[in-house]
Amino acid sequence: MGTPWDASTYDRSSEPQQAWASDVLARLEGIAADAAVLDVGCGTGRVTEALLARVPHGRVLALDASPEMVALARERLGERAHVWCQDALELDLDAPVDVIFSTAALHWVSDHDRLWERLARALRPGGVLEAQCGGEGNIARVRAVIDAVCRELAPELLGWSPWIFASPRATERRLRRAGFTEIRCSLRERPTYPEDVDAFVRTSILAAHLERLPAERREPFAAAVVAGVRPPLDYVRLNVSAVRAGG
Repeated sequence: MGTPWDASTYDRSSEPQQAWASDVLARLEGIAADAAVLDVGCGTGRVTEALLARVPHGRVLALDASPEMVALARERLGERAHVWCQDALELDLDAPVDVIFSTAALHWVSDHDRLWERLARALRPGGVLEAQCGGEGNIARVRAVIDAVCRELAPELLGWSPWIFASPRATERRLRRAGFTEIRCSLRERPTYPEDVDAFVRTSILAAHLERLPAERREPFAAAVVAGVRPPLDYVRLNVSAVRAGG
């Protein structure tokens, strides 16, 4: 079961995620119009819509671990894409796809060794992987605020994190072991100014933390974190491009 998300608020406050996604979409220039594409961690389907425009004669599949996100994505996309709820670590397609795309999602997956193996298995030989997620150093200042609030209001969460913010070197090593080639991994700082900082922090950052707290302690915890952060939020994106070996 994925982390419960306030999908409607996420959808309204996800301007930063849309901006980051534009970087990854730009790397899909030249994709075949009839390609089969898998969007891993599709969220509410906003970026999936942009993928559909790139493959007007192709097929788009989209998965997310959150039932709330999937419900909103299905409402948005209708019959234009096949959307389902599944943990990426359990991915097992009936037939491989030409392209795997992912943005702002993979740092929420708990086992990156298994993750890249699963994604490699879902790609045809010669298929392309284009992804972006939180990388080494991501939201370091925000995490320091969370730690400070945990010490005061939620000591049971000290030392716990729902994220893996991997380095380019570690990611390249995992990709090679999983069967990828032509690998390019890099970090890019993306200072971020959400229009609604309160909504963004609560839904895009704290969802998993709040899930672990009793209902009566969630609001004081979230309010204290929001009060402690200051834009720009110090986002660092891990960009990943690779090709499935054997093509």
